[in-house]
Amino acid sequence: MKTISGTTEKGQGARGKGQEISHKGQGSRVNVCTFLAAIVIACSLQLAPCPSASAERIKDIASFEGVRTNQLIGYGLVAGLNGSGDKGLATMQTIANMLQRMGVTVAPKDIGAKNSAAVMVTATLPPFPKPGMRIDALVSTIGDAKDLVGGTLLLSPLKGPDGTVYALAQGPVSIGGFIGGGGGATTQKNHLTAGKVPEGVTIERDLPFTLGSNGEIKLFLHRPDFATASSVVVKINETLKSTYATTIDSSAIRLRIPSEYREKIVDLITLLDAVEVAVDIAAKVVVNERTGTIVIGERVRIAPVAISHGNLTIEIKTDYKVSQPPPFAPEKAETVVVPQKDVKVKEEKASLIEVSGVTLGEIVKGLNALGVTPRDLISILQALKAAGALRAELEII
Repeated sequence: MKTISGTTEKGQGARGKGQEISHKGQGSRVNVCTFLAAIVIACSLQLAPCPSASAERIKDIASFEGVRTNQLIGYGLVAGLNGSGDKGLATMQTIANMLQRMGVTVAPKDIGAKNSAAVMVTATLPPFPKPGMRIDALVSTIGDAKDLVGGTLLLSPLKGPDGTVYALAQGPVSIGGFIGGGGGATTQKNHLTAGKVPEGVTIERDLPFTLGSNGEIKLFLHRPDFATASSVVVKINETLKSTYATTIDSSAIRLRIPSEYREKIVDLITLLDAVEVAVDIAAKVVVNERTGTIVIGERVRIAPVAISHGNLTIEIKTDYKVSQPPPFAPEKAETVVVPQKDVKVKEEKASLIEVSGVTLGEIVKGLNALGVTPRDLISILQALKAAGALRAELEII
């Protein structure tokens, strides 16, 4: 590096003497070439194409056959409320049945408890559940209970769609909110008639299942797409170095289990889960009219189009004035209220603005140039779709 620096300084000082510079530079020609080669290699590494931004692991975009969750549901009773429970017949009958199992006989009509509430208990079984595992439960009131603050869920069996009891739920209910005040002035945080029982469900029965059958296993994409399915098949075959995977349709892939993995299915799934695949994303615009939320996908395109959007505001104001009769008026004269209405119409001026874009940044810049609110932008997107200028699927939720 010192030789290169010295040669450069001499070259700058005697710019007109090219022969002298060439002669003195021969002694450091090897160093200069090495230095330039290093620069070329560094630039080539920086300019080398990076992995696609849309590349995802197989475990994030698909799941193997049988690796799924299952839903459980049950009926339960939450006790220990501070007078905020319900008085429904179902709740009173539940209390009577529970007391009868404990040797106490009482008629439902004689129970006037306000500290309990009938609830529905739901839970989600993870894939391959084992007896003794603990999961969370969700409880929701089905009566007119005001809240579940401070309540405890009593032992409740949870059943699957086949009517079999797979788990038992019990424990304190966590609301994550509060209610306070009185006399017409109250304050409340969060939703108080539904809560969670953290790790309150104990699994009592597992679901028998064997990974793979007849020497093959299937893979299901979370979002069906033919291009993505083909990419997954190519990557799996490259990883296993043979043609083991084939596509069934846009959402399913059939995988023949290699002979060396017949007794090691978990190892095969672990290997394939880490494989990265380029995911093809459809051009879509999602609009939520209730909240005014707009999400524009990366592949959305807008053909050149001119947009003019103006706001129309109509203001109607009613002012009530009292008209009283003058002194010494006839007895039939009455005091009346005379409404006076003032109607104003205001329409903002709008000009045509050209909007187009082949990248997400251009689309955002063009739509922002309109200077409209999100709800106005929803109307504009719908009009663009109707005009055929929006090259994407418009989904309204």
